[in-house]
Amino acid sequence: MLKEKQPLVFQQLLNSFQTNRLSHSYLFEGAKGTGKKEMATWFSQLVFCEDSSQGSCGQCLNCQRIATGNHPDVLTIIPDGQTIKVDQIREIKGNFVKSGMESQRKVMIIQEADKMTVSAANSLLKFIEEPEGEMTIIFLTESKAKILPTIQSRCQILHFSPLPQSALIADLMASGIEKQQAEFISQLTNSHEKAVEFSNDEWFNETTAVARKWCGLLLSDNPYAMVFVQQELVQQCKEKEQQILLIDMLLILVRQQLANKVTGSQQMTVQSKWSQKKLINGLETILKARQMFSANVSFQNVCEYLSLKLISG
Repeated sequence: MLKEKQPLVFQQLLNSFQTNRLSHSYLFEGAKGTGKKEMATWFSQLVFCEDSSQGSCGQCLNCQRIATGNHPDVLTIIPDGQTIKVDQIREIKGNFVKSGMESQRKVMIIQEADKMTVSAANSLLKFIEEPEGEMTIIFLTESKAKILPTIQSRCQILHFSPLPQSALIADLMASGIEKQQAEFISQLTNSHEKAVEFSNDEWFNETTAVARKWCGLLLSDNPYAMVFVQQELVQQCKEKEQQILLIDMLLILVRQQLANKVTGSQQMTVQSKWSQKKLINGLETILKARQMFSANVSFQNVCEYLSLKLISG
């Protein structure tokens, strides 16, 4: 799955391993949910795998111990409270200068590396500049800008792209989320962590139902859509973040209706007499309404504008 999530990073690390050109330090940069931690685990398995001719097997004893965090030569640092402290770095450095428990190779993974204190980061500089033996340090961060330039300059930086929609959908379904919901959520975010948060959020699920009902009223040219704005939408979405999310939900639902219309699919959002042209115009109207909202037009006014404009055509 990592190969599909982050093909460029995956192949670059695999090529470096197979040609014996591994760096002593890597900086994995990317948003939450893009697979940085999983890639660091896979890389460690690759290094210690008992049969790595085709990449890590995932089945041997070393691979399994790394997956469960029980390999003595793969060390992980996480924040102690709000920061990674210098004492944590000193302790793990002490372990690193010793020979590996089971081989000469060691891997250190520093999660949320941007939370290192300045003294903690500085204590690693010489360690990175003059590595002892076969060791690799992997820094994980959402933004390299939060890492000291002196650390950055000593690392090979690998950028983790936002997940392809197909990979995110597959991940969500593997987490037990139904296909229809996974497809819907994947159009609202490309972060796996945020998507799972949405799927488990009671407000989000209630609002999805409200958005579908409002969309149904609009696509049916039902004038009650205006009353629905006042009685349901305004009450349901009180925060600005919630309000923009509901507008995006409407955009997705109308776009799906258009896609079904074009392909002749029977899985319509609702039964609607809207023509393909009216659906396209509707999408343009929703995009304009989104711009109005961003320009500080009130949420209620934006939704009432949408109701009038979409129903009148």
